Amino acid sequence: MYYREGKSQREIARLTGVDRKTIGKYIEQYEKQRRELEQSGNPEDAGVLIRAIVEAPKYTVGHRPARKLTEEIEKEIQRHLDENEEKRRRGQHKQVKKMIDIYEALVAENMDISYSSVKRFIRLKVEKPQEAFIKERYLPGNVCEFDWGEVKLTVNGKLQTFQMAVFTPAYSNYRYAYLFTKQTTECFQEAHALFFQEVGGVFQTMVYDNMKVAVKRFVGTEKQPTDGLLQLSIYYGFRFRFCNIHSGNEKGHVERSVEVVRRKAFAFRDTFDTLGDANRYVHEVCIRLNGKPQDTRDGCTAAECFEQERPSLLALPPMFDAARTVHARVDKYATVVVDQNHYSVPDHLVGKLVLVKIYSNRIQCFYQDYKVAEHIRLTGNHEWRLELDHYLNTLKKKPGAFAGSAALQQAPQKIKTMYEKHYTRREKEFVELLQFMQTSASLAEVEHAIDELCHIHPSHVTTDKIKVLCARSRETAPPAATLSQTAQEIAERAKAHLRAYDDLFQTHISAPEEAIA
Repeated sequence: MYYREGKSQREIARLTGVDRKTIGKYIEQYEKQRRELEQSGNPEDAGVLIRAIVEAPKYTVGHRPARKLTEEIEKEIQRHLDENEEKRRRGQHKQVKKMIDIYEALVAENMDISYSSVKRFIRLKVEKPQEAFIKERYLPGNVCEFDWGEVKLTVNGKLQTFQMAVFTPAYSNYRYAYLFTKQTTECFQEAHALFFQEVGGVFQTMVYDNMKVAVKRFVGTEKQPTDGLLQLSIYYGFRFRFCNIHSGNEKGHVERSVEVVRRKAFAFRDTFDTLGDANRYVHEVCIRLNGKPQDTRDGCTAAECFEQERPSLLALPPMFDAARTVHARVDKYATVVVDQNHYSVPDHLVGKLVLVKIYSNRIQCFYQDYKVAEHIRLTGNHEWRLELDHYLNTLKKKPGAFAGSAALQQAPQKIKTMYEKHYTRREKEFVELLQFMQTSASLAEVEHAIDELCHIHPSHVTTDKIKVLCARSRETAPPAATLSQTAQEIAERAKAHLRAYDDLFQTHISAPEEAIA
């Protein structure tokens, strides 16, 4: 308006509603910058002046001195900051004062200062330079990252928290995940064994954060690995390194993979019959994710990229036996205690020391190099897993304890039904039948014999008669020469009993017509 239309500053003020003095400043600043531009011989200065000419003028506040932030207040704020630093050195980082706490302390001392002034001063004092990141270039088969992720699933009708072990090679971004009940050493080791078995080789370097199953303790700035990690490293031959504290970016591939796998899998389905079903499902999801084209790899899938690095993997040895071993004393209940849960062993081992191998989903008990018990691992606390067969010697001596025993309550339903229908108040005889089933007959054979006796009359169901009928059914079995000496003796005695019972109950069957009758 001033230059092209020839309007006066007063007229421009009236048309725009802007104060005339402000318009005068704009015009004066513009003319000054144009003169400086014409006189400037430095291209950089010219660029600054051109930007100043074409951009709207900015209100300059200048460096006005703080009116209320006096030297006394600055010293008091600094005293609080020094106290915070001392607490951090003593490991009391959760007890330091925040900016609002320092402000309230100043107000309590009748210092006239605003919260915003306190914040500006503290930020100026404690301001740290922003961290710069270095983009890495990965070689095939060189680096694989590992991390845990937590998921909540309903398994067998119960909402539970599970730990998801996730592996991601840095070169191919291939994803693999497996669910466990806890973040224990045996689960950590089994996850690695399953992953290496899945990919058919071993990566040269594994990367971890400061998880407890990988880092045993901090020694100064160094991290000491756990025995479980060292065992894996020695067996498979890979190197390992740890991230810095609070530096998830140092293993950003797997950090992202945990979030992606958890969302892609369990945002759509979170209810399963068993943990095995959940693991099969997450494996299918990983296969689907690994088959998707990657924009950063010119459309190649993670599976295709992984095939490029497969030749660079270390050779795969036989699968690692991922078990934690402990020695446990058998208590008076013929159980060993593992992670606050009880597991039964044969009752003759009470007071003995047994070797227990603890896997992620089962435990095995050994005595003098012989496996004496195996159980599905319990996931809670103070739970009991009892096998009825482990207590037969004791129950034979104390038959009165049979009906109310916890071992009977945990027995298979067919065993409990058999006892309730045919052996109530005949506990000693039922224990003899269970011992017979341990050595000489299967459950199916015993059930078949009971059915035959019930056809005559339910009162005929006795252990001795069941033994006879089981022996009769085995008369067409392989020759006695192939049986053990003990089994041969049992068979001969059974045949004698069979003939006696045939005479007693007149159950001789000599022709098909008699069988029909």
